[in-house]
Formats: sequence, structure tokens, C-alpha cells
Amino acid sequence: MLDQRFDPAEAEPRLYKAWEEAGCFHPSGDTSAQAYSIVIPPPNVTGVLHMGHALNNTLQDVLIRFERMRGKNVLWQPGTDHAGIATQMVVERQLAQEGNQDRRTMGREAFLERVWKWKEQSGGAITGQLKRLGASCDWSRERFTMDEGLSKAVTKVFVELYRKGLLYRDKRLVNWDPHFQTAISDLEVEQKEVDGHYWHLRYPLADGVTYEHPIKDEDGNPASTETRNYIVVATSRPETMLGDTGVAVHPEDERYKGLVGKFVELPIVGRRVPIVADEYANPEKGSGAVKITPAHDFNDFEVGKRAGHTPLNILTSVAAIVSGAEADAAGIPEDFRGLDRLKARDKVVETFEVLELLERIEKLKIEQPFGDRSGVVIEPWLTDQWYVDAGTLAKPARKAVEDGLTRFVPENWTKTYYNWMDNIQPWCVSRQLWWGHRIPAWYDEDGNCFVANSEAEAQLAAGPGKKLVQDEDVLDTWFSSALWPFSTQGWPEETDALKTYYPTATLVTAFDIIFFWVARMMMMGIEFTGQAPFKDVYIHALVLDEKGQKMSKSKGNVMDPLDLINEYGADALRFSMSRLAGQGRNIRLSKQVVETNRNFSTKLWNAVRFAEMNECGAPGQIDPSTIERPVNRWILSELSACVEDVTRGLEEYRFNEAAGALYRFIWNTLCDWYLELIKPLLAGMDDGAKYETRMVCGYVIDEALKLLHPFMPFVTEELWERRAPGRANDQGFLMLQTWPKATGWRDAAAAEEITWLIDLITEIRSLRNDLGVPAGAKVPLAFVNASNGDIMRAEAHGEILRRMARVEDVTLPNEMPAGAVSAVVGSTVAALVIADLIDVAEARKRLDKEIATLDKDITSTEKKLGNADFVAKAPEEIVEENRERIRDWTARREKLRAARKSLEGI
Repeated sequence: MLDQRFDPAEAEPRLYKAWEEAGCFHPSGDTSAQAYSIVIPPPNVTGVLHMGHALNNTLQDVLIRFERMRGKNVLWQPGTDHAGIATQMVVERQLAQEGNQDRRTMGREAFLERVWKWKEQSGGAITGQLKRLGASCDWSRERFTMDEGLSKAVTKVFVELYRKGLLYRDKRLVNWDPHFQTAISDLEVEQKEVDGHYWHLRYPLADGVTYEHPIKDEDGNPASTETRNYIVVATSRPETMLGDTGVAVHPEDERYKGLVGKFVELPIVGRRVPIVADEYANPEKGSGAVKITPAHDFNDFEVGKRAGHTPLNILTSVAAIVSGAEADAAGIPEDFRGLDRLKARDKVVETFEVLELLERIEKLKIEQPFGDRSGVVIEPWLTDQWYVDAGTLAKPARKAVEDGLTRFVPENWTKTYYNWMDNIQPWCVSRQLWWGHRIPAWYDEDGNCFVANSEAEAQLAAGPGKKLVQDEDVLDTWFSSALWPFSTQGWPEETDALKTYYPTATLVTAFDIIFFWVARMMMMGIEFTGQAPFKDVYIHALVLDEKGQKMSKSKGNVMDPLDLINEYGADALRFSMSRLAGQGRNIRLSKQVVETNRNFSTKLWNAVRFAEMNECGAPGQIDPSTIERPVNRWILSELSACVEDVTRGLEEYRFNEAAGALYRFIWNTLCDWYLELIKPLLAGMDDGAKYETRMVCGYVIDEALKLLHPFMPFVTEELWERRAPGRANDQGFLMLQTWPKATGWRDAAAAEEITWLIDLITEIRSLRNDLGVPAGAKVPLAFVNASNGDIMRAEAHGEILRRMARVEDVTLPNEMPAGAVSAVVGSTVAALVIADLIDVAEARKRLDKEIATLDKDITSTEKKLGNADFVAKAPEEIVEENRERIRDWTARREKLRAARKSLEGI
């Protein structure tokens, strides 16, 4: 006998261990079957499961379990990323806490030995957390971006790109983290709005030049002019003026046309810099003139390049003012050299004030870049780095999507992908770290560079007697993860796994790494295998809190998926994610949502307990055409429709529609209706009807378990075995069963009859509730002017009507009885004699009040949706939520109006 309830805490680890030990997660190896593979977006080895992971991996597992049950040769390839900065930070912090030497004192070799030790002992905790979620990856094939095979692939790709001229060393601006002293990617830069200032600085014109500057009145209209021998620029980083190489004005700005080609005398450093015309300068912003610091601003770098300026670097790797030759070249005074950037800022402002060149200080909010790991302000910094020619690699990767070889779902993300590819910049792939793939480049005493697959190969290229030193830098982690779909399958070797599972079928990922990962996998996959790495790219939405806000520690609204799993079970969290995962709509998650889906699991559990108590076993396959009772033919029709809906939903990545179809079928159709409708048959004296019903009920439950399994694997697997003890041994686990086939079987007559019965019961219940009929009261029911069909149905289902609608004395009058209200279902008019059971005046008053409230709510929401600004600015899901409310309220209002009207004759 089934327990009173399902215990996730006990069952989930037991079931997962059984699956894993039985090899259920391995590919079938059936070479005649279609291969289906997904590579997991490799989580950081330092990572822990968060809501984004929970959503991403739930959706992957749903697809994997679905396709596994459809008989495909399925591989879900797991693995973790070495996470250069994050891992190095964790280990360095650990060293500091233990009072040990820092990494530079330890030396590279000893430090890396310590990192590997940490990785073996503490890294990869997220793998165990993914198992708790139910992820059915083939863990026997787990890879790590720093393992030997993947490292070999990384080296080969670097060397080949270099030899093709697609990878090179260059001096360009990068996002520089002064704390970690390394270049970082845009994804590792967090833009924050902070309180800041614009310092408006006067730069004196050189050579005695003056010009007439217009003065505006209070309304902003030109009023007069004044003669100026300076030009005003504004900056949020005054210290960078030490590296200015010019001032830019817009070529069409009448104020400054006569100054283009002239010079300013740069204060503090005393350097003459030119005034240039460039469309980057905005005449409507500030003074219309902007300082140009090519070595410390991405936009200025491009302006300086157009103007032919030589960038002047004025900051060190720790964001202090340079000394030595670089300071000499920029003309930086001795008392500025070596100052931290913020102290230098104060000194620059102070000096401008003393020189009477500080026009004003403007307080305002500014966007400032911070390192997401270090938390310090990021500096654009000019430095030598290794770059990949992404522009060249992007062209075939873009064409693969244009030609339909790879498609984005939802389709609108294609535009985002194209926009990135069309405007792609050289990809900086070097990082000033120790943990990672060390760049396979060696230098001799003369600075000659030799890129090779090994030091021996480099030595051979350099010639005998040449002393070589390897590049200190490592590669960006996105470089190795760009190879993930094929390197995990053994490339560059021509392995069976590579031939079978590459290209992959589907990639499930988030929109924010389309640029950093998806695009780069496309580029590398096509360049090195000749094929796009996946057929479909499904982009899932964000997981927000119940109010539609991003989760953040500062807001205190972060939800931990492990906490939810501990409280409600993995199935409840997975099904919640799936039901909410509509294409293009962010997920608004709350504990109440997860609890609701835990209750759904409980509903299913109780349904199976009912079936067990009524001896509804596990009959295997049945032939619907042999089934006679309308209620059984109806449930088989509903099951057939559910199979089609769920299958189509998963094939089209409409997870919410597939999960929604299951929720409605299991909760409403199966549990609320079918199990209630068959109680008379199960309790009756007709053995044939009883046998048929038990068989159909058992069959439908088993098929429902199969359909639900990808979403809720634990409770379904438990019920599969508990319904027929020993079945897992005889027939295999539920996860390895055959997916129900969409046969299209329907019985229209049975569907019409049972739908009539359900609609009638629903209408009677609704009317009773709206009019305030006491729950325990049995109401006389009359079928007015009934047709032969109504009479036959009333007779056939009289017992059900009496029990489920709480009615009695079913009669067949030709006219509406006195004191009755009516419910209309199709052509059937059902009258409830309620005059003696309710306070009619009070019922009218209550209905009028609720209708008035609905009128007010509908009008208010329609007004909101009529506001073009609201519709344009509000998230799409909020707008749709308001439209849905109007639809629900309107339907409810019509029902109440009908009930109110029915009271008029009483």
C-alpha cells in the first residue's frame, strides 16, 4: 500500500543513486537510432547552484529525458569551467586566511599546485547540486576545461589560428582590473549608477588665440558673445587629463570652427595638443568640446586613431600614475608620479583651482564600471594582449544562421546575434593570471616570438642555443569554452563520440552570453570542424522574484534553489520552472508557486492511492476501440489530446505549454473529474464495467506518469515502481520507457456526452456558489422542456449529478418551475429551485456589489492599457498579465450578470 505521502528527502537520493548505478544516464549506444546531444553550459568550478542554473538545467533535463524516452541515442555532456579569476581569487583568499605566503612569494608552480589541490578537494560542488536537481547527465563523461584532452585542443586551436593570421599580439585598450591586475571581458564588468561629478576644466588656447563664444540668456537663446582664450571640457575622471592628446569638437559646431587645427596648452604638463574635428563630439552636450585621452577611454581611442594621435599611458597596472620614461613622455611633474588614481584626481582638481582654470563642479549620477569579482573601478588601459580576428571568423558563423543551419528560439534573438556579429571587435584572449591555459608562445632574448604546440617545437623553430621564455599570460576562459561542443567529444582526435554527437542538437542558454559564448562556439566550431556546433539555440528568460524584480543580495530577494528543494522537493521546483518558462517572458517565481506545484505532486500521489485501493493495476497497452463505457472512451480521448499537446510543446520548446497541458490533464481532467465519474462504476455490480474501468484507469495513470516524467522525474519514478512492485526490474525504470505515441484517437460522441455532464455540474456548482446556496443543501433540479438526448443523459448520469452537483428530485417539466434559476449548457436548460434556500434580496445585493467592483477593476486596467507609455515601457509579461486580468474579470462579470438576471423573476 502506498504511503500517505511522497517523501522527497528520502526518495530523491535513493532514486538518483539507483538510476546512476544502473547506467541510465549513458547513451543507448544504438547506432541505428537518431543521435541527440546537448552540452551543458559548463558552470564555474567555484560555483554553487543559483536560480539561473536551476532553470537552465531543468529545461535541458526535460529535453534529455523526453528524447531518451523517444528512443534516441541521447548524450547530455556535463563538465565544469576552470573559471580563471574566480578560482584564483578563492585560493588567494584562502591562503591569506591561513596566513600563508601570497602567490607571488610562493611562485607560479607552487601556487598552481595549491589550486589543483583545492579543485580536487572543494571544486565542483555544483556537480552534486545538479544531481539534487535531478540532472540526468552522463557523469562518466564529465569534462573539465583544464583536463589533458581539452588543454590539447586549446593549444592546437591557438597555434592554428596564429599560423592562419587569425590570432595576433597587439597594443589596444582593454577592461583592466587594477586589483587582479588583468584584462577582463565585458561580461565581467558590472555597470553601476553612482554619485559622481563632472569637473568642467578650462584649457588655455595656445599662441594667443582667442574666439567669440556665444552667451545664452535664461531661456537658452543667444544673447551676446564674449571673447575667450580658453576652451572648456568636462570629465568625470580629471586625472586622465595628464594623458590628453587633443580636444575634439564637432565639425559642424559654429562656435569652434575657427579653432580646428589650433592648439591648447595643456595645464600641469605644459604640453601643446591640437583641437580636432570629429563627429564624436556632441554639440548639445556640455560645452560641445571633449578631451581626448586615447590610452584611457574606448571612444577616445577611436577618435585618437582617426586623428593620428599617439596614445600616452599615464596609469600603472595598479591604477597609479606612471613614473620613468612613460611619465617623461607625458610631461608629468614629479609630485604626481606614483600617486594612486584617486589621490591624483584630487591633486589635479586642486591644481586647476589654484590656476583659476576650474570653471565649475557638477554633481550628478554617473555610470561607472566595476569588476564583478574584485569590486574595484575598472580602467580602460592600453596594453599588449593577444587578440583573435573575430571579424573574419564571424562571417561564416553569421551565414550559418542566415542559411538556417542554426536557428535561435525565440527567433527574435537572431537580430541580437546578427547585431553582435556585424559590429564585432577583435577578441582579447589573454589574461594576466596564473590559473588557466598558459599561452603557447615563447620568446628569445631578442623578443622574437615562437608560437608552437610545445616548448620543444618552439625551440626547434628558434634554433639551437636560443634561450626561450614562455609567455606569462593565460587564455581567457571563454577561449576554452568556445571549443566545448567538440573538444568534450575528443577533438582533435576523430573519435566515435565526435562522429556521433557532434554537431549537437540543442543548446539551452541565457541571452547574456549569446555574445561571449554562443557566438564564439559558432565561430570556432565552423572554423575547426566545418560545421555549426548546434542546430537549435534555445534562449531562456530571467528568473525574477514574484514582483518581477531581479534577484539580488542587496534587495534581499534572492531565492536559493537548494532551500526550495529541501522544503518542497526537486520535482516541485522543476515543474514550477517549466510551467513558467514561456518563450520571451521572464519567470516570476515565488515560494507560493513552488508550493502549488508540490500540491500538484500530492494530488497525483493521492490519485494513485485511489487507483491502488480500487485495484486499478498496470495493464500495459490497451486497444481503445475495445472500450465500451463513454467515460472511459472520453478519458482515452483526453489522454490522446494531452500526448499531442505535450509532445508538440516540447518539440517546439514551449515548455510552459507542455507543462500546462499536463497540469490541466492530471489535476482537472484525471483527478477532479475522471476519478469522481468512475466511482459508481467501481462500486457497482457490473463486473464487466468494473474490469474495463480498472484497466483504463491504470493505463491512463501509467501514460500520465510517462508524460510527466521529464518534468517531475522523482515522484513519477517512485509511483511507476510502487504501482507494480518489481516492474523496474522486469520492464526497466520509468525513465527508459517508450514515450506515448500521438495516435490522434478520439471518440467525439463520448467526448460530447461527458463534456456535457462536466459543464452541467460546473454550471450548477457555480450558480449555487454565486447565489449563496448552502454547501450542504440539496437543490431540486429540473430539465426544462428536455430533449430525448437530455433525458437519456440525465438517466445515465443521475447518480453522478446528485452526488457531485448536490441536487435531488430530478424532474422533466415543460416550463420553468416557480422560484427557480437556470443554468444553460448547450441546448439543455437546467433549473434549480432555490427560492426557499437563499435570501433572494441579500443575494441580489451581493451580486450587484461584486459586479460593481469588477466594473471598476476592468475600467481601471483598460485605462492603464490605453496608456501608450505604460505599454511601451512595462515588461511584456506585465502588459500581458493585465490583459489576462481583463479577460478573466470580464468572463466572471458575465456569469454574475447572468446569475443576477435569473433572480429577477423570483
